Amino acid sequence: MKKTFQLQAEGKHPDRLLDAIKHELRKYVKRERRRELPAGADYWDFDCRFGASEAAAQPAHLSTLIGLVDGVARDGGSQFYIEILARPAQRKGKPAEAGAAQDSEL
Repeated sequence: MKKTFQLQAEGKHPDRLLDAIKHELRKYVKRERRRELPAGADYWDFDCRFGASEAAAQPAHLSTLIGLVDGVARDGGSQFYIEILARPAQRKGKPAEAGAAQDSEL
């Protein structure tokens, strides 16, 4: 998903518009996670960018996107650009040394 959202639309209450945008973002992520994983992948990872415009977008973590959207709305911004791209990924195991160190501390 690569999209610029407007936070002010004629005839729509800004709070309801903000709720609809958040719902669309959550729905997109949920839909992407339901897709079948390719062989060798454990989960869907997301590469995200967020900014006032496409040119000004900076990398962001998926879990911070809703907070960033709230921040733009709170600051009175009129629009924002968001990019969420799903990619298959494989989980990395914890290093054996780190696990042993934690066990010795207990």
